[in-house]
Amino acid sequence: MMRIVEGRLSRFFWALVLAVPVLLLVQCGQPAVEVPAPPETKVDLVRDELHGVEIVDPYRWLEDQESAETRAWIDAQNEYTDSIMGQLPGREALRNKIERLMKVDDISTPRERNGRFFYSKRAADQDLDVIYWREGLEGEEKVLIDPHPMSEDHTVSTRLADVSPDGKVVLYSVRQGGVDETEICFLDVDTGEHLPDTLGTARYYGVSLMPDKSGYYYTRRDPEGPRLFYRVMGSAPESEEMVFGEDVDPRYFIYNEVTDDGRYLLITIGYGWNHSDVFIKDLTRRNAGIVPLIEGVDALFHPSYEDGRLYIFTNWEAPNWKMMVADPAGIDLKQWQEIIPERENAVLEGVSFNGGKLFARYLENVQSRIVIYDTEGAEQGEIKFDSIGSVTNMVGNWDSDIAFYGFSSFHMPFTIYRYTVSTGESEVWAKIDVPFDSEKYEVKQVWYESKDGTQVPMFVAHAKGIELNGENPVFLTGYGGFGASSTPGFSARSAIWLELGGVYALANMRGGGEFGEKWHRMGMLENKQNVFDDFIAAAEYLIAEGYTKPEKLLIRGGSNGGLLVTAVVTQRPDLYGAVICTYPLIDMIRYHKFLVGSTWITEYGSADDPEQFKYIYEYSPYQHVRKDEEYPAVLFITGDADTRVAPLHARKMTALMQSATGSTNPIMLRYHTKAGHSGGQPLSERIDNTTETMLFLIWQLGMETPKEEATTE
Repeated sequence: MMRIVEGRLSRFFWALVLAVPVLLLVQCGQPAVEVPAPPETKVDLVRDELHGVEIVDPYRWLEDQESAETRAWIDAQNEYTDSIMGQLPGREALRNKIERLMKVDDISTPRERNGRFFYSKRAADQDLDVIYWREGLEGEEKVLIDPHPMSEDHTVSTRLADVSPDGKVVLYSVRQGGVDETEICFLDVDTGEHLPDTLGTARYYGVSLMPDKSGYYYTRRDPEGPRLFYRVMGSAPESEEMVFGEDVDPRYFIYNEVTDDGRYLLITIGYGWNHSDVFIKDLTRRNAGIVPLIEGVDALFHPSYEDGRLYIFTNWEAPNWKMMVADPAGIDLKQWQEIIPERENAVLEGVSFNGGKLFARYLENVQSRIVIYDTEGAEQGEIKFDSIGSVTNMVGNWDSDIAFYGFSSFHMPFTIYRYTVSTGESEVWAKIDVPFDSEKYEVKQVWYESKDGTQVPMFVAHAKGIELNGENPVFLTGYGGFGASSTPGFSARSAIWLELGGVYALANMRGGGEFGEKWHRMGMLENKQNVFDDFIAAAEYLIAEGYTKPEKLLIRGGSNGGLLVTAVVTQRPDLYGAVICTYPLIDMIRYHKFLVGSTWITEYGSADDPEQFKYIYEYSPYQHVRKDEEYPAVLFITGDADTRVAPLHARKMTALMQSATGSTNPIMLRYHTKAGHSGGQPLSERIDNTTETMLFLIWQLGMETPKEEATTE
């Protein structure tokens, strides 16, 4: 690659940006909002020649996150966003509405270990989740870890990582802000005292405690790549022993699990999201080596061990996934037996083991169901759901009669059910009490045709009896990548949008896992454009069917979804009235050079490869911003603590779109210093941030500003 750096300064890269403020009139009688010209951004051209193509980057200097120039630019962008957003009316009334939906008691699905139950809970007046435990399901609730005293601004959070089989020792993670890296701490449950063992701040892919608490295995991502270590309980950090992964490339992952009986160590190498190898070690045999269970097969394999049998969840010769069973000592794939076969019309999303039975979670036409099997693969019944929504995996133990699962939808707050395996009965264990009238709204599934004729489903939620007059504000979102399935789930964002009279839509584009591995592969690598075509077709459908019109259509996406919305806005800017883009990938020519970007090469490809460069360059949003294009309003959101997707993507794209746009619509950046991909914001800040994004949408889509609700004594 040849690189030429032009050190000259240019006040503007393409054209003179408007130097005078613009007055944008807001509909519904709202006052005019003054939108000044954005802050001036230095242009310092860098020219790369890559596979015979010249790549010009005017804002490469913004990649340096810690430079004084970049920090000054970030401050100026936040001030610019403040100067606009501060003018919008109705903030307090809107915040009160959102606070009502978000400031509620919250609780997680409990995890049982030896009759003890562990879970997290946040009271309505708290910022952070607190980890609790109780002896028996009806026992007294006791605080185990309260993170609130750990930081004055409540940006340090904790999460349960593992519990010993006897329920005596808890491992939990401590996260600073929104970074992916965590510290792992060990706690004696009975005394509440911390054990001397800790794992220093790093990116961990799994920590497994030996049942006798003699030691623990953990996978840490080091600069050289992921490595599996072992430490004796109570020993010094420098005594760690690397036991696996010496030659594993930084692009890949290593996961580990010690079986509950302490018999085996299961190790998985994940080569991206397309295939994996599995290894096993017999921990009861002195000097037993780590041997391959499955290696070199182009498929994904996820092992589990229960009651002396090895279960393998896999898409090998089964794009819709299946479950196989094997003797742990048998390493011949031909000897494995199929216990839950692949279904042609449904995708097996996961299998959990509870009360001596297998609970298989399916998506059938992107709608959830749970089918129960015995250990020989015979069906034993089904857990059915009356509404369209999302169901979690069953959480329980092989030797326990109690299990839990959760269900929610766009209009239905999350509810946790207690399931009794022996009777097949479900009862509500905990329901998030949100003041939201679910009965006023409905969720339905529609199908539309994409550019190449592929039929694509989409979930649509709105008030019952809505009039399809082309004037409804629509919130369209999606993901379309990494084999991840998108199903309807409750959030304050969807709820407030429905209360404001909007339509909420979730498109199930190719690249996801809604229809198995074939659907995933139809939207990855050289097929990535299919994802963007599917999303564009979703917008066109909503317009053609009378839900809305372009001026009232918002699109939102984060991470891979941030790539999605910036790709479609550079390809079809005429379709959208506003865009919210959070923690995004955008410069796809360089994404793999930063943070953990190289781990996504199996999904996107790499511009370093001449053949992959061709299709990446065709859609990479940063290289397709056009001069004087009338782009819709865009709000980028990112932050310093994103250690997964480098914030440089949003910084560079903000600068480029501000200089290029030919419209008077604002291009803004909200840049946080502690937030990241893994959150990092206390509830109070999340309420403020949700308020700001919804206020932006109300303004841009010409919706009526919420009024303060009357109160009665």
